[in-house]
Parts: sequence; C-alpha cells; structure tokens
Amino acid sequence: MNILLKPIISEKMTSESEKYNRYGFVVRKLTNKIQIKRAIEQMYNVHVSSINTMIYGGKAKSRFTKAGSITGKTSSYKKAIVTLIEGDKIDFYSNI
Repeated sequence: MNILLKPIISEKMTSESEKYNRYGFVVRKLTNKIQIKRAIEQMYNVHVSSINTMIYGGKAKSRFTKAGSITGKTSSYKKAIVTLIEGDKIDFYSNI
C-alpha cells in the first residue's frame, strides 16, 4: 500500500521549501505521522524533523445549466507538511 499519493507543487509550497525546508504531500487518510515519516525517509533518503497533518473536507459545489441545477461534492483528502533537517533536500523534478 502506497502511503504517499502525490507531492503538492504550488507557488506557496515552493516558497516554503526554499525558505523553511518544508514539503507538502497528499497522503492516504488513515495513515499516521510515524508511517508518513518512514515512507518519506525510505523513498527520498532524507531525515524528517517534524510533520504536520491536516484533513480537508469535501466541499459542496453546484452549477446552473440549461437542464437545471447540478449539485455535487469534491473529494476530501489528507495533507502532510514535512519539515526536513538542515542540509537535506527533495528534488521533485529529477525524474522528469
């Protein structure tokens, strides 16, 4: 079972990684911080100093069309912000 679903690559996370050595990942909902730490250390060969996790709930969305209103919901997900020790770095663009 893969714990890390995808890295979060945005302007905010890029600036966080440059300033504070923090990286964001979308992870499975039922994983805890210890499992996330092990997965990141094994996959990227780095040392993790701290992890902050948060669960985003799905939001209700609606739009109006010719046929009437359509309602739906976005999916919920868990996000992990990982802080690495000084000197370690993760390069997401090396595999491209």
